[in-house]
Amino acid sequence: MKKILISVFAVALAVTAVAQPQMKWDEANRKADALLKTLTLDEKIEMTHGHNKFFLPGVPEKGLPYVFMVDASSGVRINYSIPNQKEVRHPLRTTQFPSTITIAATFNPELAGEFGKAVGEETRMSGAGILLGPGMNIYRSSQCGRNFEYLGEDPVLASRMVESYVTGMQSTGTLSCLKHFLCNNTEFYRRNSNSIVDERAIMEIYTPAFKAGIDAGAASVMTAYNLLNGEWCGQSKYVITDLLRGELGFKGLVMTDWHSVYDWKKIVLSGQNVEMPGDMQFDFPASVRELVARKELTEKDLDKMLKPMIATCIRYGLYERFKNGQPNEDHLVAKMPDHLKVSYQTAAEGTVLLKNNGILPLGEERQILLIGRWANKLPQGGGSSRVEGYNHVTPADAIRSVTRTKVTVREHPSIAEIRKADVIVCATGTIDSEGTERPFALGTADEELIRLAVELNPNTIVLVNSGSGIDMSAWNEKAAAVIYGWYPGQNGFEAIADIIVGNVNPSGKLPMTIERSFKDSPAANLVPKNASLSKAKGNPNEKMFHPATYDVNYSEGIFVGYRWYESKGIKPLYPFGFGLSYTSFVLNNAKVENGLVSPKKPATVSITLTNTGKREGAEVVQLYVTEKNPTVARPKKELKAFKKVSLAPGASAVVSFDVHHKDLAFWNEKSHKWQVNPGEYIISLGTSSADIDAQVNIAVK
Repeated sequence: MKKILISVFAVALAVTAVAQPQMKWDEANRKADALLKTLTLDEKIEMTHGHNKFFLPGVPEKGLPYVFMVDASSGVRINYSIPNQKEVRHPLRTTQFPSTITIAATFNPELAGEFGKAVGEETRMSGAGILLGPGMNIYRSSQCGRNFEYLGEDPVLASRMVESYVTGMQSTGTLSCLKHFLCNNTEFYRRNSNSIVDERAIMEIYTPAFKAGIDAGAASVMTAYNLLNGEWCGQSKYVITDLLRGELGFKGLVMTDWHSVYDWKKIVLSGQNVEMPGDMQFDFPASVRELVARKELTEKDLDKMLKPMIATCIRYGLYERFKNGQPNEDHLVAKMPDHLKVSYQTAAEGTVLLKNNGILPLGEERQILLIGRWANKLPQGGGSSRVEGYNHVTPADAIRSVTRTKVTVREHPSIAEIRKADVIVCATGTIDSEGTERPFALGTADEELIRLAVELNPNTIVLVNSGSGIDMSAWNEKAAAVIYGWYPGQNGFEAIADIIVGNVNPSGKLPMTIERSFKDSPAANLVPKNASLSKAKGNPNEKMFHPATYDVNYSEGIFVGYRWYESKGIKPLYPFGFGLSYTSFVLNNAKVENGLVSPKKPATVSITLTNTGKREGAEVVQLYVTEKNPTVARPKKELKAFKKVSLAPGASAVVSFDVHHKDLAFWNEKSHKWQVNPGEYIISLGTSSADIDAQVNIAVK
């Protein structure tokens, strides 16, 4: 029997150590001050906005070269929209990795670190110094078009994954950019949306992942499109100076999202460092120059704005790297085969088996009819995260490559073909994208095909590729199996096919709750009255300048995701943390060492995990905390730690967790501080938020 220890606060990472900056912040700031003294007022004004859409501003002749940045989420998006692109070096290709939510579904921080490292290497290979990611906005609504770019509904899960991602990425010398700060949880007229969020929800739900990324060393942060409590995030002193820099302790570069700010005086004084993309649509330099002339802004205000950007580039060696233009790092092309392995492994561990009546894994004798609109296509999310990739493997390609029997592909099968098929794999899903919300329901044609297939053929396996939850209530019970494959990347369907035939044991877990009906969601009333989701597709009426706003009331407060469903007594279709395996596991023998927690001494909780099945597999042990007698409204339980453990058949492991004093805290809105109440706490251990196998008690004096 092996013993595994995990700290709630410090997850051991099997990734390359962080490439430490060459200097401390104090020295970088001194050098930034010295460079600022060499700049004229006009040069400083020009430095307040971006250059050529995807470059940080600079004054090359004074030792401040332009620094190239690339878009993220499913790898490195080559920005062909850059002016003078023929003069800008690009690689011929980058890997299309699985979507970020797939990383969250692995529940494997070590793999998240390897993912970040691989993407960091391809960022440098692309001639860039900063990757505009990862994203970590909390999954509040299943309709949000950017959920696929994020890390799920739980702040602890998102925190553990993002800190590993950042550590892995910045070990390569690529700077990460955490986005979108803050409370950008809808894409419905995103520049118009005003997130009304209470202080406690901000601190307990929406900032922990950003704090984890910052503590892991993230060098930059991007502000969000939306307003937070009445002010656009990119020009909000509360958001940037008070919250991000003050409460979270961030010292690095802050940039706006593209075209997301409107008041030049507020921008300069908010703590913001650079307006992006700086393509002169907003006439930013002229406006700042006029404000300085009217003495509404001073040159010292500009120095204060620019200093963190310059200090960050100095500290992380970007100015040295870019002093002769974009660096050529073609030697990193040799790493791409390794990146494909990381991409495959992420899809393999992130694919979630939601239902299986015993049909999976398929035996070699089974013949497959592959149907649906994704049968011969490679789905992925749209917008800034879209990556072209290369050597694409479609579902049809993948299933044919791993099976020894006949595979027939019909995107639109006949009723007769459906009836007589031995096994049906129905490839369905959605195409999610930034800038749009999409309905919880599938498209009519997709829904009708699934309903027809499960009605006519009991051996129908539904393969869903989407960035978040969809409405499956009408056909879930009749399907023989349901697989959630997200957007798996250019070779991810190979992993999914290996799961279907049993070459790989599924181990993914849902990083969010899938509701039975969207009316059950805390975001059910997100769309304003007299507004239509369909009419807003693509946001054709979204105004760029001073748009009229609408309020998004986060009336649920801290009760997001499983916290909401449990507090309301609403049974979801599939709970947070859920995912099936081809083997079986048992949790027993829960124990507590030092059940009295203090600020200096944690409790250690352990439980034995045993693989009782006939094949090797991995299970995610999840630890939740409940306060017995809270003084404020608290969730029935909250995830505080997890560990993914692989075991051979019949093998056991003792999985131990350190539960710290801070893990029991809530945010006190009266004192504006974290508070831990004395009393008893219940520790629940299980394999999903709804599957709890053991409970033990700890206490605080």
